[in-house]
Amino acid sequence: MILRLSVVIEKDKDGYYAYCPALAGCQTQGGSAEEVEHNIREAISLYLSTLSEAERQELLNQEIKTTVMEIQVA
Repeated sequence: MILRLSVVIEKDKDGYYAYCPALAGCQTQGGSAEEVEHNIREAISLYLSTLSEAERQELLNQEIKTTVMEIQVA
């Protein structure tokens, strides 16, 4: 089964940080973009494997919208 989940990846002074907003506490880090992408896939897979089918369906049926906004700054 293929799932589509939103993942946020941020670059900071120490490397990269990633988390999945739909899965509270599901987060990881890595030294490169490729490493953090691999790590978050693994973290999500492990996270989902700990849930019952009912818990998994409840989490995956949440609607999370991501967007980009332009804000005028004075």
